Amino acid sequence: MGRSFENRKASIFKTAGQKSKLYAKYGKQLYVVAKNGVPDPENNPALRNLIERAKRDQVPSHVIEKAIEKANGVGGEDFVTVRYEGFAPGGCSVIVDCLTDNNNRTITEVRNCFNRTNAKLGPAGSVAHLFDHLAVLSFKGDNGDQVLEAMLDADINVDDVECENGHVTLFAPAGEFFKAKTALLEAFPGIELQVQEITFHPQASKEISPDDVPLFEKFMQLLHDCDDVQDIFHNAILPA
Repeated sequence: MGRSFENRKASIFKTAGQKSKLYAKYGKQLYVVAKNGVPDPENNPALRNLIERAKRDQVPSHVIEKAIEKANGVGGEDFVTVRYEGFAPGGCSVIVDCLTDNNNRTITEVRNCFNRTNAKLGPAGSVAHLFDHLAVLSFKGDNGDQVLEAMLDADINVDDVECENGHVTLFAPAGEFFKAKTALLEAFPGIELQVQEITFHPQASKEISPDDVPLFEKFMQLLHDCDDVQDIFHNAILPA
């Protein structure tokens, strides 16, 4: 049973303003992960993985180092993770993950994004059950059966292994991300992971009508412009 995987996250930011926002986003995430664990990537797998992601997205080393050094100090900001759920223009489901040091500011900004585009902000749990919370690891290859065998040998509860267009994509429970990654790299030394993330994957997709596309795109842009918004997950399919 194949699962079509679409990486919707933008990885190339062409303007100085967009780069600044990307750096700020990673700076905040790095600070939180380092502060909540240890500010040493060798002893903090979550921090190590985030640093790898930041480097792939061309975040400068000084931005990464500054965030970790800040986390190593005394005091600092008190960020918390907050999640909002609802229905975007066109009726698709959306999950918005944020990092904030001011809940009132963040909910006001996110609610404005919904209100300005006739979207509907729902209560906690209103759409999360329509997504699978998964670890996703993908690399070039066609050895899906060998990957599945390696995961079973490592006692990892695999959700799915997909082979498409010269790539193998492994789906596992979110809580087994680091265990699955370690087992994969040990079983197949030298592979380069092109996707390695924890994400919400929709159980079913919702096609957006052409009439709803402009408002949906405005909704997404408004959310991306919010400094506290870190990740947006949805099940929309835009018309070709």
